[in-house]
Amino acid sequence: MQKWYQIFHRSTGLSPYVWVVFYILPFYFIFRSTSTYQIVMGILMIGMFFLFYVLSFLSKGWLVYFWTSLQILISITMSLLFGYVYFSLFLAFFIGNIKHKVGFITLYSIHLLTTLLTVNYGLLTRNPLFITQLPFVLVSVVGVILLPVTNYNRNKNDRLQGQLEDANKRISELVKLEERQRIARDLHDTLGQKLSLIGLKSDLAGRLITQDPDRAKAEIDDVQQTARTALTEVREMVTRMRGTRIADEMFRIQQILKAAQIELTLEGTTTPDNISLMNENVISMCLKEAVNNIVKHSNATNCIISMEQTETELVVRVKDNGTGIMGHAVHPGNGLRGMRERLEFVNGSLEIASGGGTMLIIRVPSVHRMSERGAGI
Repeated sequence: MQKWYQIFHRSTGLSPYVWVVFYILPFYFIFRSTSTYQIVMGILMIGMFFLFYVLSFLSKGWLVYFWTSLQILISITMSLLFGYVYFSLFLAFFIGNIKHKVGFITLYSIHLLTTLLTVNYGLLTRNPLFITQLPFVLVSVVGVILLPVTNYNRNKNDRLQGQLEDANKRISELVKLEERQRIARDLHDTLGQKLSLIGLKSDLAGRLITQDPDRAKAEIDDVQQTARTALTEVREMVTRMRGTRIADEMFRIQQILKAAQIELTLEGTTTPDNISLMNENVISMCLKEAVNNIVKHSNATNCIISMEQTETELVVRVKDNGTGIMGHAVHPGNGLRGMRERLEFVNGSLEIASGGGTMLIIRVPSVHRMSERGAGI
């Protein structure tokens, strides 16, 4: 919000003071007068105009309008007494640098009206000072009309450009932050699953090493292979963050559930239609996190994953027969929070139900639904 005292740019540069060079011109008009009183009065008005002009740039708030009003009065007097209308150009330039819209319109209107009235009065009274310099007077009037508007619009565009640059920097920072969070979630989901599988197989190999050495060796080989796979996936994720198909993820889920001695029941298809690669990747990551939670926390012996596709959405249910979520106070950790964030990004949703175990209901829109939304915009 613009503050009431914030009227000008922080720096207007040297341009306002370059105009001071032209202050020598009014002395030509003053010394053409034969009256000493008028000459002294004219010199005093020139000095006062210069002083008020500088004070206008240095002041804030209502003082700006006060000094500007005095300059307008001096400009009118100089025009009527000496035919010097060019102070109006100084004022036109100054008024164009006012940032406050209401203040700009008010001063612009007053200055334009007084200048037109003064010029018309000089022409109607056939003032010879106006008649002899009529082309320059008309040029001054055009300057009074156009110069403030030009300066105001240019300054406004500069401010908007500055705001746009600040907004672009902010967006860039937010994109970087979101990318870091996304990579952190992906690393958490991918490494969490693989490390859980390595831990389970290592425990199983430790129990079998005396009872069944051959099977224990096979489990150790699986641990080595899983570690290599995890390393490969992390490298791929860091380099290009590739998407994951549901069918590929289901193969990995079957491996980890088998190693955890949890029976998997799959209902529906693992290759749904009309689902974008982004949505499919989100579902894959959510399935990965859901299975990690089942293996780590549920003490379940059975897991059912069902996929139901309608015309508008894909519904994925992940249910286990474990301990479930006790009570109604659910405090989701990084895993469930990450699932919700991913699903919200693609206009999906996550529901959690407890009763005879835990069931997660994941919903994501289909391509048709997304297309209809886009067409309605």
